[in-house]
Amino acid sequence: MDKYAVRVFYSKTGRAAYISHLDLLRTMQRALKRSGLPVWYSEGFNPRIYLNFPLPLPVGAEGEREPMDFYAVEELPMEDFAARLDSVCPEGLRIISAAAPVYHNKAIAAAEYLSLLTGEKARETWEKFISADSIEVKKHSKKKGDIIMDIKPYITVNSVSFEGNGLTLSYTLPAGNDLNLNASLLTGALLDMWGEGKCVCTKRTNILCENGAQFA
Repeated sequence: MDKYAVRVFYSKTGRAAYISHLDLLRTMQRALKRSGLPVWYSEGFNPRIYLNFPLPLPVGAEGEREPMDFYAVEELPMEDFAARLDSVCPEGLRIISAAAPVYHNKAIAAAEYLSLLTGEKARETWEKFISADSIEVKKHSKKKGDIIMDIKPYITVNSVSFEGNGLTLSYTLPAGNDLNLNASLLTGALLDMWGEGKCVCTKRTNILCENGAQFA
C-alpha cells in the first residue's frame, strides 16, 4: 500500500497547554479518526494511527507552530487535511497548515520562546541575572542522570521589554539531538534569583533548523 507523508502544524494554547504528551498523542489519534481522513495505520495485531511529534512540547508551555507527522494512504489537497482535522480538534488545539515534510526531524537545532514574568524589581533582577558569569541549572540526562550545567553560553536573547512589574522575554535555546534545553531551565533559574517573581506563561513561537531556516 502506498503511503504519503503529511506534516501538520498546530497551535496548543490555553488549557490545552497542560495536556501531557501521551494524552496529546491519544487526542490527535481520536481527532484523526473522527475526521475520516485516509490515514495510515501501523500493521500487526493492534493497528494504530502512526503519529510522530518531532519536538514534543513541555507540559505547561503553549506552542504557536508545533509539528506533527503522519501518513495518508490517499492523496488529497493539503488544505483538506488541515481543514478536516481542525474541525474535530478540541478547545485549545488548532490546525494551522498541512504540507509534505521539507526537513527531516534531525535538522531541528533550536527553538524560540516568549516568556512573561512578573514581580517587583523586574529590570534589576534581569540585569543581574543576564550579567552573571554563569547560569548553573540542574538538568536531567538519560545517560548521566542529574547533572549541573552552565546554560548561559546557549542562551540567545532576542528581545526584552519591561512594563510595570512585568518582564517579557524573547529568546532562543538549543533543541537538537546533541543538546535540548527546556525553557523552564531558564525561567526557573531566573525565578530562583528573583525570589518573589512569577512566570505567567511561556510560549514556543518557532522551531528552527541547523541552517537557520524555519522547520517545515
